[in-house]
Amino acid sequence: MAPSHVLVPLDGSPLADDALAHALETFDCRVTVLNVVTPLDASMTEGGVLEPGDERQAEARERAERLVERAREAAAEADRTVEPVVETGDPAETILATVDDLGVDHVVMGGHGGDRSDIGRRLLGTVATTVVGEAPVTVTVVR
Repeated sequence: MAPSHVLVPLDGSPLADDALAHALETFDCRVTVLNVVTPLDASMTEGGVLEPGDERQAEARERAERLVERAREAAAEADRTVEPVVETGDPAETILATVDDLGVDHVVMGGHGGDRSDIGRRLLGTVATTVVGEAPVTVTVVR
């Protein structure tokens, strides 16, 4: 059965961009894009090492807004629209909560995100793995 509402989590990675393109090309339904701003005191961010601050939090929020704006532009080029959502929290938990909160019936996401730094390599796929394992809906992972 074709989905009626697809969620595409965005993290600024090329695979997230590919996931958005796939969702827009494949599904003729409502598409929501989500960027999760990870709290600076979370263990998965450099905030665990560096002092968190209002300026850094504002920069993270601005980056999130740029990502969803870029998604709007990509959708417009495909003669589509997307509904943007920016949340703060743990990425996997927030994606799963958004699925429930918005009544999403399909998630399309990149297999890993961020840059390919040493820390990034150790975390590759952890969000996607958690979402695939715990989502109550179909998840398509773009690689």
